[in-house]
Amino acid sequence: MNWWKYSNFLWILILIGIPGNSQNWQELQAKFPGYNEYILEESQSYSISVVKDKLQVTSDNYYESVILSDLGIHNNQESFVYSQLVPLKSFEAYSIVPNNGKERKIPITTAVDAALDQRNIFHSDVKEKKLTFAGLQVGARKVYKYQNEFVDPYLLHRFIFNNYYPAKEYKLEIQSDKNIDIGYRVFNDPKNSISFSKTERRGKWIYTWTLKQSDPFRYEDSSPGYLYSVPHIIFFIENYTVKNEKIPVLGTVDLLYKYYKNFTQNLNTTEDEGLKKTTVKLVEGLNSPDEKIKAIYYWVQNNIKYVAFEEAYEGFIPREAKLVYERKFGDCKDMASIITEMAKYAQVPGVNLSWIGSRNIPYTYHEVPTPAVDDHMIATYEKPDGSIYFLDATDSFTRFGLPSYFIQGKESMIQNGENYKLIKVPVVAGEENLNHYQIKLQLHENLLKGNSKTEINGLSRSQILSILGDAKGKQRYDLLKSLVELGNNKFRLTDYTESNISDKDLPYELQFDFEIDNYLIQAGNETYLNLFLDKPFENSTIPNDRRSKYDFDYLTKNQYSVSLEIPEGMKVSYYPKDSSASNDLLNYQIKYRLEDNQIHLDFTIETHKLLLKKEDFDLWNQTLNELKSHYSETIIITKI
Repeated sequence: MNWWKYSNFLWILILIGIPGNSQNWQELQAKFPGYNEYILEESQSYSISVVKDKLQVTSDNYYESVILSDLGIHNNQESFVYSQLVPLKSFEAYSIVPNNGKERKIPITTAVDAALDQRNIFHSDVKEKKLTFAGLQVGARKVYKYQNEFVDPYLLHRFIFNNYYPAKEYKLEIQSDKNIDIGYRVFNDPKNSISFSKTERRGKWIYTWTLKQSDPFRYEDSSPGYLYSVPHIIFFIENYTVKNEKIPVLGTVDLLYKYYKNFTQNLNTTEDEGLKKTTVKLVEGLNSPDEKIKAIYYWVQNNIKYVAFEEAYEGFIPREAKLVYERKFGDCKDMASIITEMAKYAQVPGVNLSWIGSRNIPYTYHEVPTPAVDDHMIATYEKPDGSIYFLDATDSFTRFGLPSYFIQGKESMIQNGENYKLIKVPVVAGEENLNHYQIKLQLHENLLKGNSKTEINGLSRSQILSILGDAKGKQRYDLLKSLVELGNNKFRLTDYTESNISDKDLPYELQFDFEIDNYLIQAGNETYLNLFLDKPFENSTIPNDRRSKYDFDYLTKNQYSVSLEIPEGMKVSYYPKDSSASNDLLNYQIKYRLEDNQIHLDFTIETHKLLLKKEDFDLWNQTLNELKSHYSETIIITKI
């Protein structure tokens, strides 16, 4: 369920603009070297009024940019999106081309409607109108504008004051009747760069937010998402007055739950004999509620294929469990629907529908009590002792008792009749996601041979099996090789076996044999060898100029037990000292030991924080730099 795509898909390209080209394009070209385009204006203007006692909302969107380079000429296409809930009323698009000191307006050559390409979306009514501009040259301008209507006034969403290009001005304006109260929240504007005014014009309130001279958005690896960084506004209708009666809309968590409840109050009101029969058989012989709900959860994971839909209110309303059972596929809401209904048939209490936002959404319910806070739905199971399990069947590899990685740390709104609970999903500790590697090595002249027994647990297990999927043969071999590669690019995976793929309650086990060529360094009678065949976070130093936070999918704990058999006629003449470090972000322990004819390295590293803030970067880098100095250390084996 992608709620935000319905109510805010306009941000995807936020097609907005600013009239007039007040700066010569040559000046802009010199001021912004390396950029192919400059946004002159990007704006949205909303008109919110009460017509025949009902709210009416339209938005006018404008975008204007100037081409700054030859490469920019090739960017001759733009697009915007609309759907049944936000239909398109009108649009216009054209190029403005310099012509002997004057300007010439050239209409677009084509405007094509197509289904919006969204990954994992089986069916969607969201349409993309693709515009192709003609006559572009350096100094030419692209202009397009369009008007939307909002069928559901609850689905106003956000405005982004940022883009991948530098911009002269972003502007959001809301014109509302005086009997309408508007609420809003501003995010990621620590310097108060967004100016705000509220004025009166022709009997209406005019709310205006403007940001001038905006730096372009910069994509950075391991970012939690653009909403954590870019300045933006969430806006919504708090209430409106009709015939002296104030009608509440949004602005509190209670009102949001009331809105959501409209989509679920008539769900699964009649039993389905087929689903009930399957459920009863499934839980036959199971005595405890935990065993029953676990069996139900695994059954849904294994038998209901995740397929997302987006068509009007289908993006919000869970489908009947009967239909999901018959189809054997559904989206996140549908999976939550069938889990809760099967729990009723199995007489397991405390299983409820629950709304939640994935981790790419940074808000809490109290910060943003609007549909903008959510993009997902799960089922929750509350035990008699008050502990709660978060059942996200869209992740088909996660074991019962663990949340999916993309909802960790997020608040969930749990439905309970007329009431609800806000419960924060726990972050899974690194210990739960333990990866244990037992590696045995042998020297064969210049070749390093070895075998590894690897156990992968928790969310690490889920991620690896998700990557492998149902790949077979050479495809699976290639995927596994890329996942387990050790030492250097001369690594060869010679054989492997897998265990516990289908049993979610056991660690995924992988045993493999390998060879690594050109890994040893020999100098006279001495052989130098680095026992760190894997170096976690070696390339994870954070640059000083990083703007965004640094995000991990999940916390990890890696344990390596590496042993090298010393060949006859040789001895270990040197091995490094033990070392360790521990802080709020991560800890590691490195221990070497020499026993009989073997040298051992025991190495453990564990992360403690899921999302690193700027104030964490120095400590993180300092710890990694110390760790990398140990990664570079070698043992020395000498001929006797």
